Amino acid sequence: MSAEPLIPKHGGYRKLKSFQVAQLVYDITVRFCDSYIEKRSRTHDQMVQAARSGVQNIAEGSQASGTSRKMELKLTNVARASLEELRLDYEDFLRQRGLPLWEREDPRRQNLIDRRCATADDVALWAKEQKESGLSRQSGHDGWEKPSTESTKSTPTYPELAANAALVLLAVACSLLDRQLAAQAEAFENEGGFTERLHRIRSEKRSAHSSSTRSTKSTPSTKDRGDSC
Repeated sequence: MSAEPLIPKHGGYRKLKSFQVAQLVYDITVRFCDSYIEKRSRTHDQMVQAARSGVQNIAEGSQASGTSRKMELKLTNVARASLEELRLDYEDFLRQRGLPLWEREDPRRQNLIDRRCATADDVALWAKEQKESGLSRQSGHDGWEKPSTESTKSTPTYPELAANAALVLLAVACSLLDRQLAAQAEAFENEGGFTERLHRIRSEKRSAHSSSTRSTKSTPSTKDRGDSC
């Protein structure tokens, strides 16, 4: 009998790093929209729903993986698309308000990643520290040199910090989901889905039953061995 289970372990989405980061982005987005986006505007609802969709579809995809790798792939891809939509909304927010979008080489991006924030409060504390750090540089305290890049010539505002922080975390979440999708696609290609697994298990059971039947028929009974003496 095959040791392969018909329905493998699934649903452990809370341990997925992609889920954890996406959930953090969702919490940040709710706060961001309540603070900087008109609550009655369509953009407010769209951003919150896009963030929520990212989280929910990662969870649903993980839960569906037990019986459908195809559905897992589809839902994970929906999550990835939702977060990409949200990323564009944050970029639009910065552009339309004349706020700088931090370049990939901006040290604040890596600084935030290295902090490994677990909650929206952690991110808010980081933003406060960045704000205070900007004030120190502007006043020339603590031996800071005058900044030379366009994005740090003036003290960053909280909307700039919050939007760019969300974009940094979105980049992390999207990168994790890209790797997750690649792994899911490879597993689907190599192992198939529920239908293929069901076929393998049935075939192995039939083969095992057939072998057992042949073995029983080929073994002479005690009566047959006695008659031959």
